[in-house]
Amino acid sequence: MAGHDPRIARRAILAATCGNALEFYDFVTYAYFAIQIGHTFFPSTSGYLSLMGSLATFGAGFVARPVGAWMIGGYADRHGRKSGMFLSMILMGVGIITLALTPGYATIGIAAPILAIAARLCQGFALGGEVGAATTYMLESVPPERRGWASSWQNSSQMIAFTVGALVAFLLSLWLNDDQLGRYGWRIALLAGTTILPFALMIRSSLPDHPVHHDAPMTEAEELTATPTGFWRVVILGMIIIGAGTTTTYIFLYMATYAQNTLHLPIWVGMAGDLVNNGAGMMTAILGGWLSDKVGRRPAMIWPQMAFVVMIMPLFTWFLAAPTIAAFLILNVVLSGLGTMPFSAAFTAVSESLPRRMRARAFALVYTIPVTTMGGTTQMNLAWLLHRTGNPAVLAWYLMGIACMGLGAMLFLPESAPLSIRRVRRGRPLPAQ
Repeated sequence: MAGHDPRIARRAILAATCGNALEFYDFVTYAYFAIQIGHTFFPSTSGYLSLMGSLATFGAGFVARPVGAWMIGGYADRHGRKSGMFLSMILMGVGIITLALTPGYATIGIAAPILAIAARLCQGFALGGEVGAATTYMLESVPPERRGWASSWQNSSQMIAFTVGALVAFLLSLWLNDDQLGRYGWRIALLAGTTILPFALMIRSSLPDHPVHHDAPMTEAEELTATPTGFWRVVILGMIIIGAGTTTTYIFLYMATYAQNTLHLPIWVGMAGDLVNNGAGMMTAILGGWLSDKVGRRPAMIWPQMAFVVMIMPLFTWFLAAPTIAAFLILNVVLSGLGTMPFSAAFTAVSESLPRRMRARAFALVYTIPVTTMGGTTQMNLAWLLHRTGNPAVLAWYLMGIACMGLGAMLFLPESAPLSIRRVRRGRPLPAQ
C-alpha cells in the first residue's frame, strides 16, 4: 500500500486478532477439558488411554493445517487477503459448533469419535489458512515501523484468549461438579467462544480488500528473500523459531493437566496458574513487539529468549523441591512472561521478509508446518513421557531443549527492521527528508 489509513490499520488489527483469539480460545478450552472430552468420546477403563484418545483428536486438527495453508493461503494471494480471512472464519465456526454439539459415545457409539475428529479436521483446515491471510493483511495495513507493535496483538490476542478460556474453565470448575463438567460443562466452554463469530465476520466484511501488486518495488525486508538462498534461509529459520514458539505455548497450555494428573493438585489450581500465566504473557507480548519497533527485531527476540533459557531449570528445580500452590503460580508467571516476549518480533521478522506476491501462502506454510509437526504432538508427547518415566522434571527438560533450539535459530535470522529503526539503534542520523 502506498499509504496507510490509521482507521483501516486499527480495524485490520482487530479483524486479525479476532480470528486468532477464537483459534486459541478453542484450543485452550479443549486442552483444559481434555480429560472430560476423552471420557465423552473415548470411554475406557484406563484413564490414560482415554486421555490419549482425546489428545490424539486434539492433534488431528493440526494434520489438516498445511492443506488449509496451501489452499486458503493461495486463494488469498490470488483473490485478496479479505476473501481468505472471511472463508477461514466461517469454516472455523463450523468446526467448533460441530464438536460442541456432537453427542457422546454412550449415545451414538462409534459415530461420536468420528464426528469429533471430522470437526477438528475442518477447524484445522480453516486455521491453516487463517494465519497467513490475517497476518499479511494486518502487516500490509500498517507502516513498516509499526509492524512489531501490530504483530504483538496477534501474540497478545492469544494470551487474551488463554486468559478468557482459563477464566471460563476456572468458573465452570467452581460452579459444576466433576460429573457435570464431563457431561456438559466442556460444551458450554466451547460454545461460549463462538459468540465472537458475528462480530468478527462483520468487522472483516467492512474492510477494503487490498489487491496484491506483484510488480510493486521490494521493501527493505523483502530484499532479504530476493534470492533463493535468502528465501530458504528465512523459511527454514522461521519454521524452527515458530516451532519453538508454538511448542512452548502448548507446554504452557499443558500446565493445567500437569498440575492435575502429575502433581495431583486440585483442578482449580491448574486453572488459576493458567490465568496468571496468560496475564503475564499478554503484557510481555505487547512489550516485545513495541521494543522491536524501537531497537530492531533481532535484539527484541534474542535477549528475552536467552533469559528464558537461563531461568527454566533453576525455576523448575526450586518448584519441584516443594510444589506448593504459590510456587506453581510464580513458576507460571515468570516462564510465561519470558517465553512469550520474543515471538512478537519473530513473527514480524519472518512475515515481513517474505515476498508479498506469495506472502499469505508462504507465511501460512512456515507457520502451520512446525505447528503441525511440533505443536500438535506436544501434549501427547508430554503425557507419554510423564507416564513412562514418572519423573515430573521431564517437562522442564523438554521445554529447555525447545527453548535452546529457538534461540539458535534466532541468532542466525537476519535483521528485517526498516533502515530507519536500525539507524536510530546504532546512533546514526536519519537521512534528510
